[in-house]
Amino acid sequence: MTTSYDVKFWEIRRNKSSKSPSYEVRWKVGGREKSKTYKTKALGESFLTDLRQAARRGEAFDLETGLPESMTKAKDARTVIDFVKAYVEARWPYAAAKSRDSMSDALATALPALTTEKAGRPDAALLRKALCQYVLLPEGKRPAMPADIARAVRWLEAASLNMEDLNETKAVRPALDALALRLDGKQAGANTIRRKRAVLHHVFEYAVELEELPSNPLHRIKWKLPKTTETVDPRVVVNPRQARELLVALTYVGKRQRDGKGRGRRLMAMFACMYFAALRPGEAVSLREQDCYLPLQGWGRITLDGSRPEVNRRWTDTGDAHELRGLKHRGEDDVRRIPIPPELIKILRQHIEEFGVAPDGRLFSSERGGVVASTAYTEVWQEARTLALTPAQVASPLARRPYDLRHAAVSLWLNGGVPAPEVAVRAGHGVDVLLRVYAKCIDGQEEIVNQRIADVLTA
Repeated sequence: MTTSYDVKFWEIRRNKSSKSPSYEVRWKVGGREKSKTYKTKALGESFLTDLRQAARRGEAFDLETGLPESMTKAKDARTVIDFVKAYVEARWPYAAAKSRDSMSDALATALPALTTEKAGRPDAALLRKALCQYVLLPEGKRPAMPADIARAVRWLEAASLNMEDLNETKAVRPALDALALRLDGKQAGANTIRRKRAVLHHVFEYAVELEELPSNPLHRIKWKLPKTTETVDPRVVVNPRQARELLVALTYVGKRQRDGKGRGRRLMAMFACMYFAALRPGEAVSLREQDCYLPLQGWGRITLDGSRPEVNRRWTDTGDAHELRGLKHRGEDDVRRIPIPPELIKILRQHIEEFGVAPDGRLFSSERGGVVASTAYTEVWQEARTLALTPAQVASPLARRPYDLRHAAVSLWLNGGVPAPEVAVRAGHGVDVLLRVYAKCIDGQEEIVNQRIADVLTA
């Protein structure tokens, strides 16, 4: 294969020569002009974006096909599993660690169903392990395979359907059915099913884009997606008194340690940031002293520019479980400024005085200075719930997760009359998403509507 790094792109243009609307993607490789026509502009833009991203990361382009190496691998793939491996290679550099995890989870569920009835099928748990921990990683990140994993991979490669088999809906339906089940055979949650189907849909769209499939086979299958619930359950929301009692209870968790401070006291200010500033856990974990303006009087401010969501190390580029990322739903260099009340300022000042900061400026760290793990702060939170809440409340959804403190904060702001656009800015949401997600947590609407109906009935 003869390749070149000399690549130039043009904007998509409408193909005026055809009777039906179509759009032409044009680019040049090593002085040779290439073009590809799509029925919709969206498909053309998706293909052009893939080409540009490949050029940005320094891939060589094939002079004959005009495609980058990653796409050439996908086009050369004859089996589904080989195509998916090429898809993962192409998508990996641009996906966040959690997106990589989600992609692997979905594909590890679907791929075993896209196979023939070949003898010697390994058990489901071994197939999933082989896919998640070996096959669905880029070639350079795959560890050496133990003998049992190698046998499972060989079976997958031999039993995998050919790409042309995907044109038959009967071959694809088992994959959709697999997405609807958990590992124990029970029905999966609606959000999980939707998330996994979206990944499979994108894989097939990529195959259509590369002209490996004439159309997306999922579009021809009558398969109803379950309804999902986007709104926050109002039962998880604590009121200000309950929130403060939980923060106090945190200071008593693990108090028997030698220094008398305890695990909970070390993390109390982090939970306070989730409640008073509506920080996501990953944002609170990443908060640094230089991000905080803490005046002696009046309101202060937190300026966020990143987050450290936790994910398995195999999905990150650094090998760390907490990879620094930009803010959720925001551009790479965007920041979020959140005014904070004097009560939180006092808590943060006391925390800094008592525990100091990590070498990189992080306010919250483990006793050894590392990033606080989700298992550690979740365990502390559950202990605090048993101290601050009644047995009935502990058994209820009330503040079941640390994230529910953020829900409580946003609900409080909305019910306090803060305009929705301002709440959205502080919480890092879009206004439409904010009102949809927290619709059931806004008090007073039912009483107003009931009164209006009563007025009409008695008129």
